[in-house]
Amino acid sequence: MNKPRRKHCPADKAAIVRRHLAGKVPVSTLAEELGIQPSQIHLWIKQVLDQADAAFQRSQQGNQVRRLEEGKDCQIAELQKQLALKEAKLVQKNEVISELMEENIRSKKATGEL
Repeated sequence: MNKPRRKHCPADKAAIVRRHLAGKVPVSTLAEELGIQPSQIHLWIKQVLDQADAAFQRSQQGNQVRRLEEGKDCQIAELQKQLALKEAKLVQKNEVISELMEENIRSKKATGEL
């Protein structure tokens, strides 16, 4: 009679592959312990190793995105500083203009032009 199929969740598969790769447990021992064929474990190991380059690519892309965001943050901070300086200069210019206008009005009143 056929045995019912066992389904292993991804976390179980990962744990088995880790035990083989990091724990140096032989595939034959794992297969015997779990009651599965060694070829199945070899297939899982192959799948993990085939995906290894993708893990590094995501990491590299994440670093590039992070660097771009940091660059944008620095650029935004610099632009905010420049804006604050320009606003301060504008306020100072308006004060000077209003002082000059007041002096002009006083001098016109003193000479009788107004």
